Amino acid sequence: MTEQTDVTTQTAQTAQTRPTKKLEKVDAVVLGMGPGGEEIAGRLAEAGLEVVGIEGKLLGGECPYWGCIPSKMMIRAANLLAETRRVPGMAGASTVTPDWAPVARRLRHATDDWNDQVAVDRFVGKGGRFVRGWGHLDGPRTVVVGDTAYEARRAVVVATGDKAWAPPIPGLAELEGRYWTNRDAIEADTLPASLVVLGGGAIGVELGQVFARFGTDVSIVEAGERLLAPEEPESSALVAEVLAREGLHLHTSAKVTGVRHDGDRFVLDLEGDAPVTGERLLVATGRRPDLASLNVTSVGVDDKARGLPVDGRLRVTDGVWGIGDVTGVGAFTHVSMYQAGIALADILGQDPPPADYRALPHVTFTDPEIGSVGLNEAAARAKGLDVRVGTYPIPQSTRGWIHKVGNEGFIKLVEDAGRGVLVGATSAGPTGGEVLSMLTLAIHAEIPVEQLRRMIYAYPTFHRAVEAALADLVS
Repeated sequence: MTEQTDVTTQTAQTAQTRPTKKLEKVDAVVLGMGPGGEEIAGRLAEAGLEVVGIEGKLLGGECPYWGCIPSKMMIRAANLLAETRRVPGMAGASTVTPDWAPVARRLRHATDDWNDQVAVDRFVGKGGRFVRGWGHLDGPRTVVVGDTAYEARRAVVVATGDKAWAPPIPGLAELEGRYWTNRDAIEADTLPASLVVLGGGAIGVELGQVFARFGTDVSIVEAGERLLAPEEPESSALVAEVLAREGLHLHTSAKVTGVRHDGDRFVLDLEGDAPVTGERLLVATGRRPDLASLNVTSVGVDDKARGLPVDGRLRVTDGVWGIGDVTGVGAFTHVSMYQAGIALADILGQDPPPADYRALPHVTFTDPEIGSVGLNEAAARAKGLDVRVGTYPIPQSTRGWIHKVGNEGFIKLVEDAGRGVLVGATSAGPTGGEVLSMLTLAIHAEIPVEQLRRMIYAYPTFHRAVEAALADLVS
């Protein structure tokens, strides 16, 4: 999950024709050292190959510095505030005073103040060579960084991730550098009094809820009909209900006609509605790979594609592999690590089984958590499957009743009745991401539904609601 920024805005043609002063031949080159890139580069080095790892920003990429880890630390802090506020009526009385300072300190400590020296030392300690810089392809086995070309005898692995994408809204481009991306939100030492979040996807709703729980007045503006559009409609409705109850202002089906800054506040003009304003603007409208700056045309790939095309063993072409967000398969650390293992085995000649994404899980770490795996109901029906659906509300389960306040959630199962196996599932609730693990296994291993019904489910647990959802499966 690394990112090529404005340092690489030169055109691929200029990059390709720049004269190189030095040619180095090595066994393998890994371009982009996010989680997957670092993993495969380190393991190739440990296997005895001469490996060069290239990264223009921080070794480790988005996840440890601005993504998965720091954002979940923020979420943990915000959830502690929420739990404290839930004490009245359950365990006495409580008051809580939010303070962002200890959160900011913890983030700086966890990221070494956004310094990657520990990660660099770890990679070099495995026998790899690290090069700081933005690189691009120059044919199937060559990567150019600055004035040096690295020619790989065995493999080039492209793991450059993706970058924050902003929609073409009038006025937004002129404000680049003044509005926040997720990186700015993570690095904030103090929180604004008000925040407008442009985009109601996972990043937008997670950070929006965090900031609101710390006292920021938050508005979320989403062009689509609902938040978390890739999820089940029930998940969208649940998250919207919780966020609205917590005081966030939600604007869905919102067409933004212009963005401006009036000197004190950001202003988003909405078609047919009043403007939305805030001290800060967080643009969270998604991320996309930047294939043009990679000069992928030099290996026969269309640089306007939405992702680097790879086969089941992550091969792009002879001598080139692609892993992680740049492939467009799923912008998740666990996907890049999974792909890294397959590509590594293929490079080492171990004939791995091809990638299998049928049971690809992901979690949106709102409160409640929204975990999902496989196909949602609409996608399963679109594939022409004989679909049966079963649901069960978490508050009606024994554990949900015990949990009481903060127990919102549900289990939803999507079965291919023709084969008698689950092809999709959602686990929403206080521990939705953890309960998801058993459903991921069921889909991955194609465990028959009848066998799932005969399992013993521990009582009283949240995952016992899966048993009740299985009993609810109907066409």
